[in-house]
Formats: sequence, C-alpha cells, structure tokens
Amino acid sequence: MKQRLAASALLVLTAACSTGESAPVSAFQTTTAMRGDLRITAEATGTVEPIRTVEVKSRAGGEILEMLVDVGDEVEPGTLLARVDPRDVRNAYDQAEADLAVARASMENARAQFERNQQLLDAGVITQQEFEQSNLQYANAQASLTRAETNFELAELRLNDVTIRAPLAGTILTRNVEEGSVIQSASGNVSGGSTLFTMAALASMRVRTLVDETDMGDLQAGMVATVTVEAYPDQTFRGEIEKIEPQAVVQQNVTMFPVIVSLDNSSGLLKSGMNAEVEILIDQANDVVLIPNNTVVTMQDAVAAAAALGLDPETIDVESMRAPQPAAAEGAQGAPAADAGAMNRDSIRARMQRGEISQDELRSMMASLRGGQQGGATADPMAPRPAVVFVMNAEGQPEPKAISIALNDWDNTQVVAGLEDGVEIAVIGAAQLQAAQAERLEQMRSRFGGGGPFPSGRR
Repeated sequence: MKQRLAASALLVLTAACSTGESAPVSAFQTTTAMRGDLRITAEATGTVEPIRTVEVKSRAGGEILEMLVDVGDEVEPGTLLARVDPRDVRNAYDQAEADLAVARASMENARAQFERNQQLLDAGVITQQEFEQSNLQYANAQASLTRAETNFELAELRLNDVTIRAPLAGTILTRNVEEGSVIQSASGNVSGGSTLFTMAALASMRVRTLVDETDMGDLQAGMVATVTVEAYPDQTFRGEIEKIEPQAVVQQNVTMFPVIVSLDNSSGLLKSGMNAEVEILIDQANDVVLIPNNTVVTMQDAVAAAAALGLDPETIDVESMRAPQPAAAEGAQGAPAADAGAMNRDSIRARMQRGEISQDELRSMMASLRGGQQGGATADPMAPRPAVVFVMNAEGQPEPKAISIALNDWDNTQVVAGLEDGVEIAVIGAAQLQAAQAERLEQMRSRFGGGGPFPSGRR
C-alpha cells in the first residue's frame, strides 16, 4: 500500500463560515490547495534472517566428549567446536593399519614366489599350469594390498572426523546437543545424522517480505529500501532490493510476491527472527502543490462531477478545457511528455480510493497497464496528465478548471500546472459522483435504445 503524506503536506479541510449576522453559509465542502512533499512508497512487513545458514553435523557417530562453544559465540573458519569419543574410529584405524601391514607382507611373499616360479618354468621344473597358479596368487596379493591401503586411508580420515570444526566464519545460533549425548553419523545414517550446531554469518542480513501485486510494476532489483525493527524504533537501516521471486503467494485471497531486501549488519544490531517493516521508495516530489484525491476528476468524469456538485452538466465544455500538457512534472528533471489521455497506476488507485472501481477491476486494469507497457515504451509516472478541479469563485460557487497532475498516492495528488497553492476548491463526494456517473450512463443507454452505448456484438 502507499504511504500517507507527511505531516508537512497535510491539507487542511476548510468550510465557509459566517462572521456576520446574515451572511449565507456555503453548501459546498471545500479545502485548500497547499504545498508539501509527496512520497510514493510500497510498504510491507517481513522477518530478518541470515543470508546463509549452515547446519553443523559430525561425520563420526558416538558420544560427545566435549562442547567447546555456546550460542552467540563468534567463530572463525576451522575453529574447534566439539569432540566425539574417538574409541570406535581409533579401533578401526588400528585394525586398518594392521591389515595394511599383513597385505604388504603377503604382497612381498607372492612377488618372491612368482619370480622363483618364473625361473623354474624356464628350467622346465614346473608346468605351465603351476606357473599360472602362482601368477594368480600374485595378482590376488596385489588386489589385497590395494584394498588395505584404501581402507587405511579411510580410517585415517575418519580419525579426523571426531573433531568438529567451523565450516565458515559466523555466529553460533543454536546448540542442539550436550556433552554425553550420543550422536549419529551424518554420512552413515539415512536420516542425515544429528545436527550439533546451527551457525550463520550475521554481517549481512536480509528481510523476506511479501508485497502486493499491485505494486510489483513499480519495483525492481536495486531499488533503495528503508527497514525499521521494533527493537530500535528510532533507527532506520538502509537496504536494497536483492531480488523479486517469480512465484506468487496467495494469502486470504490477496496475491503477493516475495521480495528479498539485503541489509548491511556490520553494527551487529539486527538479529535473526526480528520483525521488520520495509518501506521502498518508488518516487517522490518535493515542495509541490498538493490537493486531496476527492477534489480532482479526470476529463471524462468532469460532467458527472459537475452534476454531483449541483451544476448544470450542459454548461461543462470538456473539449474547451483540454490544453497541451507541460513537458515535465514540477519537481522532475528531464521527464518526457506523455499522451494527455494516458492513465497511469496512480490515477487508477485514486479511482478505487474514491469508490469508482472495485478491487477486482483494479487488478484487471493493472494487468492491462503492465501488458501495454511491455508492448511499448514504459509510462513515466511523473508525466503530466489532464484533470479537472472545481474552484470556488467570488460568489462561493464552484467553477470547473483544467489542471495538469502527476504523482498521487492514496490521499493526495500533485498539481503541476493550472492551480496555485492557497486556492479554495470543492470536495466531490464519492457517493454523489457515483450516482451522477450512473445517471449519465443511463442517459447514454437511452440514446442507444436501451441497449447500452455499444451496439450488439464484440465490445
């Protein structure tokens, strides 16, 4: 959702009041255009988590003899964390060493026997068959020696497995076993073995948050985000969008997308599991003229708005109010001009806020807008577009006035041309505007014989 305007940009709602005995009281609710700052942001909540978390397990099974670190300790790569009872692996090592010695002796004996039989065969003392039997025994001795050497190397490696060391620099998050516990080997057990510690590098953290799909068209990797946590309410942490995951998540019939925000935690203040509020700056305009959303309508709705204010719709000449739009919005530098009839995301949200469209219609229009942008140039949210407000004249009556608007959030709209701050304008009630729109639509239907403004067939 979009952030509400800062206090410096709030618009004070005013009404005509009487200071004399017989001065008439205006029947119109009015407000005043004022200068302020407008920030367009996407807000969401999430959880702080490490970028990389590692489960530390032991390749050797057995009893834990010693635990050398505790939760919260910071360790370097290779730091000794725990020791496992080495008796089983020591016995296996001694046995492998003895087997290797026997295999080497057998190999030497088989080689000597083979060489003697070779000489005897040359002298014709033994038969070819007896010599081949000696050759087979020599080959078997070679194979036995290779197996013994391999088993010895494995036993030597397993002897080192009884000492568990840190795989990376980081902080111990959890300690799952105590001294005297019997653990299972990670390499020799189908369940994956026992987890001794969980550790992570906390110098860099991230926030995993869910953002409404209506804001996804405005977000991209690399955008700056501001993160606050409940533990430090007066302190903000600067982050950056690392990535936007492609798979949507639906919660309570609301479609959202996971957004990952990376944070620098060199200060060590952020802890894993903290609840965080994320604010992503999409756009902003400083020191601009601002008016409430319920005081401005599109050119298409000018006639209905006039009727809602009690004016004669026939006196509203929309075409005469249309004028060329300025090349850039106030507060923007070098923003290109846009089509006067273009409708961007902000104006669509403003219509939903006034109750003109439903949330389902909002999603459909957002999807259509994104599809149109993929097929052509991306619409600039700072590009001005035409609109109409009703300015109070000297007699206290509203008069339509064409203006150019740019950014807007859920509450206020930026005016870039056609209206100065301090001007009193009429507030257009959402219910009255809807009623006037419905009446105008009914009139259009009646002109086409009651079948609607479109002939039968494809619309």
